Order: sequence, then C-alpha cells, then structure tokens
Amino acid sequence: MTYDALRHFADSWGLVFMGASYLILVGWHFLPRGRRHSRDAATMIFKNDQTEADNG
Repeated sequence: MTYDALRHFADSWGLVFMGASYLILVGWHFLPRGRRHSRDAATMIFKNDQTEADNG
C-alpha cells in the first residue's frame, strides 16, 4: 500500500469513521442510562462532603 493510497483512504473513509464515532460518543450521554452515569460522575467529588455532613 502506497502513501497516496493510504492518504486517500484516510481522507475519505477515515473522515466518515471519525465523524460517526464523534456523533455516537456525544449522543451516548443523552440516553437515559448515559445521563445517570454523567450525573454520577459530575457529583462524585461531593460524595465525601455529604458523608462528613451526615456524620459530623
């Protein structure tokens, strides 16, 4: 496989693959299960504060 052939493949199908991957990964967070995981990850740093407030 020559450089030109590889470059042509990357310019055509590589761009399609990267665009589809981007849309899938961004869309994943809008699913109900993805929203829950995103919310849990966003509030994870506050879990220690909540347990200390409950205990102390």
